[in-house]
Amino acid sequence: MPKDFMEVNFGPHHPSTHGVFRFIANVDGEKIISAEPVVGYLHRGIEKIAENRTYIQFKPLVDRLDYTGALNNELCYCLTLEKMMEIEVPERAQAIRVICAELNRIAAHLIFFGAMGLETGAFTPFLYGFLDRESILRLLEMLAGGRLTFNYITVGGVRRDIPAEFAPGFDKFRKEFPVKLKRFAELLTGNEIFRNRTKNVGILYKEDLLNWGASGPTLRGSGVRFDIRKVEPYSGYEKYDFEIPVGTNGDVYDRYIVRMEEMRQSLRIVEQAVDSIPAGDWTTKVPKVLRPPEGEIYYRNEGTKGEIGFYLVSRGDKNPYRLKIRTPSFCHISMLNFALSGNYIADAIVILGSFDTVMGSCDR
Repeated sequence: MPKDFMEVNFGPHHPSTHGVFRFIANVDGEKIISAEPVVGYLHRGIEKIAENRTYIQFKPLVDRLDYTGALNNELCYCLTLEKMMEIEVPERAQAIRVICAELNRIAAHLIFFGAMGLETGAFTPFLYGFLDRESILRLLEMLAGGRLTFNYITVGGVRRDIPAEFAPGFDKFRKEFPVKLKRFAELLTGNEIFRNRTKNVGILYKEDLLNWGASGPTLRGSGVRFDIRKVEPYSGYEKYDFEIPVGTNGDVYDRYIVRMEEMRQSLRIVEQAVDSIPAGDWTTKVPKVLRPPEGEIYYRNEGTKGEIGFYLVSRGDKNPYRLKIRTPSFCHISMLNFALSGNYIADAIVILGSFDTVMGSCDR
């Protein structure tokens, strides 16, 4: 490093890094010349643990990847096994899964909304984000019995049917949430200071993002209309009418706007799923000990941060021979040097926050 550059350490215990994450920035005055991400502080060896547990024993651990969107992790893991074992999931169970996944997506985006407020100097959005997230957590608690990690989606369906009290609770939520979204727009979206801090900051072009393996709102913020729920529908997503919001400039503001609009679209999906939920079973019979046939498979879904994927190698045993987990946070953290170089050091945390990374998902 040239002598006239200064080395600045962020983390690993800085609250704005969204977990135990550190990056080392070389700065020239106020400009970042390079940034080296340092990961691994939350590494738990989860892929190796999978090799020593049965498929059912391992399932609760996938909640601990992106713990803000745990139900989407569960869904992808179960879909992988169901695809490999050719298990048919009842339509009612598929609708319940969609309801869970989309409510969980809204809850995760509300954390992002609050955190983006903090990172640009506004504390009130953080309070409102967590306050309004509480109503979703109560709905998920009715359904799944948990608030953060659930172990609710199972191979073949879900653990229990929708309770009677869910319908009136959701009716109240569907009336109130659009009003809350308008309040969010007043707090941040139209806020002049917020717009100045995020517009034309951290611009990323779609060609570069595709090369880095970016996905989810980070990729869609740069104008790529790619969403696995549309491209490779699962759990009956092809039946629902919803839009894929995309940005135009690829800056922090566009990545924020995409997530705000995604909450509106997720509510739209849940409304359709609740209104048209079919009668029937909420699970199907599966063996107590799962033994997928010998072979390998990669299956993916659209998580709250982007593409979640499981690459499973089976030898026909009751535990995986190899399980590789693909998470969006690791891909987005990997491109940190590319994303931060040339930007001001004051904008580093805002750019990092726009990726909405979770270190439990990154380190594994």
